[in-house]
Amino acid sequence: MNTLYSLHPDAVATIDAGSKQAILEALAERFAQVYDLDGVEILERIEEREKLGSTGFGRGVAIPHARIPGLRRPVTAFLRLEHSVDFAAADGMPVDLVFGLLSPENAGASHLQALAAISRMVREEAIHAALAEATDAEALYALLTNVTDRDAA
Repeated sequence: MNTLYSLHPDAVATIDAGSKQAILEALAERFAQVYDLDGVEILERIEEREKLGSTGFGRGVAIPHARIPGLRRPVTAFLRLEHSVDFAAADGMPVDLVFGLLSPENAGASHLQALAAISRMVREEAIHAALAEATDAEALYALLTNVTDRDAA
């Protein structure tokens, strides 16, 4: 298990979403179902963060994130999109990989460390390609957990 955040197997999926808003809604719903959280609050917090600037990281990746009261440690979800979607990313590229992060409300450094770890992971060309080519959610989860376990060692 990653020391910076938790990733549950059910928090990994391939979805079809036609807009940035649909992605954020699907992400909030997945977080709510998998981690037993309030989906409305998650969506509101993620949307608040997006108003500050797009979390479109670049190279087809977005990392929507927020701080949520009541969490004990950061949790993540990963969505691979069936079709690329405009996410107002810094590089202007549409997004097809979405890595969501929720952290405890008072998380400072731990939230930033988790974001940095995620961004380092998806910047690696081989990992980025493997995520795009994985056959299903199980393969995505295995890839994500193998990478984070390797980086934690």
